[in-house]
Amino acid sequence: MTTFLQRCTGWIILATLLSFILSSLFPALIAVVAMLAWLVVIIEWNKLHAGARRQASFLFAAGIAALLFSYHQGIFLGWKKIITQNLQLLPMFIAVSFLGLTNPATQADDLPKGKWSLAVTSFGTNLLGAVINLSILLVFGDRLARNGTLTKAQSIILGRSFCAAAWWSPFFLAAGVALTYAPDMAYHRTVIPGMFLCFVAICYSIFEVGVVRKLDFSGYPVQLESMTVPLLLAVGVFTGHYFFPDLGMIMLICLVAPPAAIALMRNSPRLPILRDFISNRITSTVSQFVLFLTAGLFSSGITSIIQVYPQIFSFHDSTFTNFLFAAISALLIFLGLIGLHPLVGISVISPLLLPLNPDHSQIAFLFLTCWAISTGSSPLSGVGLVLCSRYRVPARSIIIDNFHYAVFMWGCANLVNIFYFNM
Repeated sequence: MTTFLQRCTGWIILATLLSFILSSLFPALIAVVAMLAWLVVIIEWNKLHAGARRQASFLFAAGIAALLFSYHQGIFLGWKKIITQNLQLLPMFIAVSFLGLTNPATQADDLPKGKWSLAVTSFGTNLLGAVINLSILLVFGDRLARNGTLTKAQSIILGRSFCAAAWWSPFFLAAGVALTYAPDMAYHRTVIPGMFLCFVAICYSIFEVGVVRKLDFSGYPVQLESMTVPLLLAVGVFTGHYFFPDLGMIMLICLVAPPAAIALMRNSPRLPILRDFISNRITSTVSQFVLFLTAGLFSSGITSIIQVYPQIFSFHDSTFTNFLFAAISALLIFLGLIGLHPLVGISVISPLLLPLNPDHSQIAFLFLTCWAISTGSSPLSGVGLVLCSRYRVPARSIIIDNFHYAVFMWGCANLVNIFYFNM
């Protein structure tokens, strides 16, 4: 039975994508998406490499323990919340994996090198990622990876450059969250300091990789051929967002990427190649299924614990000072580093800060800062999990390589807060 299901894994993964797309019309189908996704985890568990199994086992066990403890204390988030955390990201990985059909059968090993390539890849990841979100990490990463692995320099640049777009991009989930939890924010007051910090973050990373560490770097080839797919995806998503603003970015990517990839396939006949892709190559997303679902369970566990002890986050008789900005941003970044989704931390902190009558744009800037820094520095963020599961970047390496970056950018954000919002 298990062997039969393993032969069908690719088609189950495809069914997960199709069910997710249909769930926009029939919301009840999200339960089917969850069941199919967890079925993939069960079927493919024994085929994962030992490191991924250990990490997923820890996340699963810790999440279950936290949920059971919280339930004993009278807190239960609900089954839907628990089993669907991180779920919507999986269909996007499936959709973007179709873009592999546009790659040549054999890839040349002549990726551009040097500081110019370093700068182009950094700013290209940021600018395109600002529109098509996490999918740009997969588009660039798949092209740069050799034997399925990114170098230390590549993982640093791609991860930080992409996440820095959270400071300014209106298409990022971070922007929607900031607007939701700081409803009176003025976008023009956050985008100016946000773009400045984004520029600082990218320049810091380029200087570290190219000058301080002097690491060899092979970047993304900026040629008409190689830029066709990411630019077409960006245009498609941007156009779709303009005409259908109610559709989320992830849904738009799921709708645009597979048809675009099939239309731009380089090899023929297309039908047998597409069938082989679904039966064999699409299973490369299995490790993302396992790590994202177990990390979602872990995040739900931490959320439950926070609800058990809400007094930890009490700010009675306080005013929103620069010190409080520094302390809260440090706390949220730390929680993000250990696996708490920024959305969870922000949703807990916001109701406690708003009664202090702060500047909503300043609060929004705080939220965007925590999002940009924590997701770019943690192996348990969405970006970190992609680097670990898809490109075999060690989780320990992500923490060690980015800790000083997180501290530096936290310091820069606090200086911007002092001189921009308080002058």
